[in-house]
Amino acid sequence: MRIRNVQAWWVRIPIEVARQHRSDFGQVTTFDAAILRIETDDGLVGWGEGKNAAGSAGSYGALVHMLNHEVAPQLIGRDPADIGVIWEMLYNGVRHETAAHGGHAMPQLARRGLSIAAISAVDIALWDILGKSLGQPVWRLLGGRKVERMQAYASGGWAAADAIGDQLKSYIAKGGFKALKMRIGAMDGAPHISAARVRAARQALGPDVELMVDAHGTYTVAEAKRFIHLAADLDLAWFEEPVIADDKAGMAEVRASGSIPIATGESEATRYAFRDLAVLKSADIFQPDPAFCGGISEAMKIGTIASAFNLRFAPHLWAGAPCFFAGLHVCAASPASFTVEYSLGANPMIHDLIEETVEAKDGMIAIPEKPGLGFTLSERFLEAHAQRC
Repeated sequence: MRIRNVQAWWVRIPIEVARQHRSDFGQVTTFDAAILRIETDDGLVGWGEGKNAAGSAGSYGALVHMLNHEVAPQLIGRDPADIGVIWEMLYNGVRHETAAHGGHAMPQLARRGLSIAAISAVDIALWDILGKSLGQPVWRLLGGRKVERMQAYASGGWAAADAIGDQLKSYIAKGGFKALKMRIGAMDGAPHISAARVRAARQALGPDVELMVDAHGTYTVAEAKRFIHLAADLDLAWFEEPVIADDKAGMAEVRASGSIPIATGESEATRYAFRDLAVLKSADIFQPDPAFCGGISEAMKIGTIASAFNLRFAPHLWAGAPCFFAGLHVCAASPASFTVEYSLGANPMIHDLIEETVEAKDGMIAIPEKPGLGFTLSERFLEAHAQRC
């Protein structure tokens, strides 16, 4: 079996005005991603996804061009089962053979950002192909499934203090969730405004629902510490991305300033960044995004680091179907995983791009049973929303 064809698209799906929300990324009017299709010479197709922006906050033209014109030629004719070998080839570039013989990485200069997003898309698609070729779900190839259904948390929460309680309660009604996440940070302005919104949420939900907050890395260290002080009595399950990912020492300072667990990682790429988070004691919960961190292969390595440092693992899955399903398989197989992110904002990239229905029941998400990633992508829907790059 050999790779015969590789094609990527910038897929942009409009979000109806009534379902749009505003955050620190601005008004979210579309859901965008780079969707990758890899086909083998015996007709198997694997689907992958790469990310370099949130929602409609960025352009995918450069990433799609990279996949189609730089990455694709390196994949044609290769055995798609050589997933790890292909990962290292793309990461190490022209020195990949030297790196392989030397037994250590010699990566390209551009070893982060778009490069890893492209590798992520390829890696996810190759795991999809491997599972389909063997007639097995990906989680079985990763070592097995520890649960048939995993606890999920509803991810959303942009409303003002006087409406946030009702918004979060509506999430419980939709899927029976017992854990909810809301957004804070620059979208509110000062930390005391965010703290007031969170306090209103806790009062509306009561003590039995887990509540998480996500600042999208928009606080300074001082502001994040101030928020922790103001929210110390609200029993938060975690404080996500309190400061920018590039300030790992600052993240560690925030973590040490209070008792709220710190979660981070959606903006990090590769096992090396998460190694640094662990060593610096910057986080309690790792949140790699499979479409940005390096794919399924790298997410599993990151989960191993979390387990080795007695940390927990909850991938960032505000994404399209290939990334979301990849995260389900990784969570099913990782010893350190404990919850799945389920978007309660408008997400047509999951619900409309594929034929299957993805839903939460009693606050749980079922782990896919079908071979590969376990979904059927609607190529007609994809073609209707593919942008010219």
